[in-house]
Amino acid sequence: MTKPSIDWDDEYSAGPRRLLPGRGVARWSGVSLIALVVATMLYYAVGMVVMHRVDDDPDFAAAEVPAGASKAVAVAEALIRREIDDYFWVANDPFFFPSAVLDNTPNFQQGIVYALSRFAIEMSDQIGRTRGSSEVDADLDTAAGLLKYPGDVWIFNLSTSLMPTASSESQYRAAARALASYNKRLAAGEAVFERRADNLLGTLDRIAADLGSTSATIDQHLAEPSPGFFDTEVDDIFYQTKGRLYAYYRLLDMLGQDFGSVLGDKQVVSAWTQMLDSIRQAAVLDPIVVMNGAPDGVYFPSHLAVQGFYLLRARTQLREISNILQK
Repeated sequence: MTKPSIDWDDEYSAGPRRLLPGRGVARWSGVSLIALVVATMLYYAVGMVVMHRVDDDPDFAAAEVPAGASKAVAVAEALIRREIDDYFWVANDPFFFPSAVLDNTPNFQQGIVYALSRFAIEMSDQIGRTRGSSEVDADLDTAAGLLKYPGDVWIFNLSTSLMPTASSESQYRAAARALASYNKRLAAGEAVFERRADNLLGTLDRIAADLGSTSATIDQHLAEPSPGFFDTEVDDIFYQTKGRLYAYYRLLDMLGQDFGSVLGDKQVVSAWTQMLDSIRQAAVLDPIVVMNGAPDGVYFPSHLAVQGFYLLRARTQLREISNILQK
C-alpha cells in the first residue's frame, strides 16, 4: 500500500501562520492604536473649531433695560451671561476638553472680565453711592469681589485641595445676579446711581489709567528683541487687550447714555463720540494671524503696534474729556 506523500515545505510554511495567533492580535492592536490617535486628533481639531469664539460685536447690548435702570450695568451683566451661558467659558478647561489648547478665546474672555471687574469697582466706590462717606451698595460690592476671582479655576484645584472648589463660572454667574439685583432695585428707586460729572470724571480717570498700564505691557513686548515674526506671547497680549478694550467700549457707550444729560451740559458729546470710535477701532481688530513684525517693518505688520496706537489715542481723548468735565 502506497503511503500518501507529504509536502513538508507546504505544511511547515502554512503551520506557523495557524500556530501564531498573536500576529493577528498585534495587527489589530496596531490598527486600533492608529484609529485612537486619529480619533483623538479629530476630537481636538473639530472641538477647537467649535469652541473657538471671539465675539467683538460692536453693537452688542442688553436685550431689555427697565426704565430708571443703568444701561451700563445691564450690558455688564449681559456680557457675563453671554460668555458664560450663551457661549462657553474656556479659560479654565482641563486637558481633556478640546478647548484646553485654545489661547485666543480664553485671553479674550479674561480681558472682558478684567474690564468688568474694574467697572464694578467704580460702581461700588463712585457711581453707586451718594458720597464717599455713604454706605456701599451690597450688590455692587458683591459683584466687584466676585469678578476679581481668577478666570482659570475649574471645579477642582489640586494645587490647593483635593475637594471641589468654586469654579470661575459659578463666581461670575453670581456676579451677574448681583448686578441684575442692583439694576432691579435701581429701577424701583431703591438704589443709588449718581449721575454727577465728578463721578463720571473719576471713573474715566481710572479707565484711562488702566489703558496706560495696558499700553506699557504692549510697549515692553515691542521693545524686547523677537526671534521672528511669530512668538507664543504676542497673541496672548493682543487678545487680552482686545477683550479689555471691547468691554470698555460697550461699557463707555452705555455710560454715555446713562450720563447723557451730563455730557450735553458739559458739551462733550462730540469728544465722547470720537473717543468711542478710537476704542472701537482697537477692539474690532481681527487679524487672521497676529504678527510680531517690527513697528517700522516693510513687509510684515506689527499688530500690537496698531492696537497700541488706537489705545493711546482713546486714552488721550479720555483725558481731554476729563479736563472738560472739571470745568
